[in-house]
Amino acid sequence: MRAAYFAFDRFPSSKGSAVHIGQMAAELFSAYGGGLLGVLGGGGLPRYQREGDIEIARFDEQIPNLIDRAEAYSAWVAAHLRPHLGTLELVHVRDPWSALPVLGHGHKVVYEVNGLPSIELPHTWPHAAPATLAKLRDLERHCLEAADALVVPSAVIGDALRKRGINQEKIYLVPNGADPVDAPPRPEDAPERYVIYVGALQRWQGVDVLMRAFARLADLTDLSLVICSSVQERRAKPYLRLAERLGVDGRIVWRFMLPHEQVAGWLAGAEVSVAPLTACPRNLDQGCAPLKILESMAAGTPVVASALPAVREILGEDGRLVAPDRPAELARAIRILLEYPEAARQMAERARRRVPAWSQSRERLAQVYRRV
Repeated sequence: MRAAYFAFDRFPSSKGSAVHIGQMAAELFSAYGGGLLGVLGGGGLPRYQREGDIEIARFDEQIPNLIDRAEAYSAWVAAHLRPHLGTLELVHVRDPWSALPVLGHGHKVVYEVNGLPSIELPHTWPHAAPATLAKLRDLERHCLEAADALVVPSAVIGDALRKRGINQEKIYLVPNGADPVDAPPRPEDAPERYVIYVGALQRWQGVDVLMRAFARLADLTDLSLVICSSVQERRAKPYLRLAERLGVDGRIVWRFMLPHEQVAGWLAGAEVSVAPLTACPRNLDQGCAPLKILESMAAGTPVVASALPAVREILGEDGRLVAPDRPAELARAIRILLEYPEAARQMAERARRRVPAWSQSRERLAQVYRRV
């Protein structure tokens, strides 16, 4: 094998990261005539499968502690890499757990930086020890400095790397993309009128802010909130309790882990798509590139989102931006778009025209491969 792609993420899945992995890995294997894809498994996915000239291996050990699981995954990557060290030319990774075992060999390494665990971990595990986070930062620095090229999906993430002292000449911007779907079928069980949130349920996503905003739209009795969650229902329990306390539980429609191809129909049928990201270090200092915003734009759905630098980078002036963590402002912005549907439609059409296609993103990635 001449190429390999490793990611500490389940693939396939309903998460946006899986969509990204699918596109980036496809470009790598197109350039190198196939290769090895190493990802997380579980949920009934096979440990091994072959798709044409692509071999897919999945790590599915059930290890409760995140750091222990990450270290076991790194050892698994090293073992799967070893038989191919004589032929590999390029390895693409998207996290330090994948990067660490592939560095220091004869092949080139492209490290795709979508996030930094030292910044994201405290939001998932609030009691993470400062010493653990310091070790993670050291690990990240080693991987970032040793990789031949760094690919980032947003300029904000690139700036975060430069602030860490990383050589800017090896940082390449490869934005996420989205392909417009013409008139996707409206889900049969969709409410008549609804606003929508698509994505995971981590605290930085601001789903609680959206629920509090939706409670302020109680006078719009025909309006529902659809939440297409990319994670399992058990992860939604705190939000189900919050909805009950706010008195909006009867007006929220939950859909869990929908196949990605079904999400376009839900987006296209919505009156407004909401991305209520919070003003936390994960979104501000590190940055992000929410695929939910791009796919909402591609669906021709008006977007209301938090006024963060990473969001402005995607939406420009073609969305309604509000101060983060302000339910009242969020509710007001949603209400305005609902009251002025023609202006909302025109804004959404402008946004749709500016969405980069995945083919453009893949060509940028191909240029990075050629350069290294």
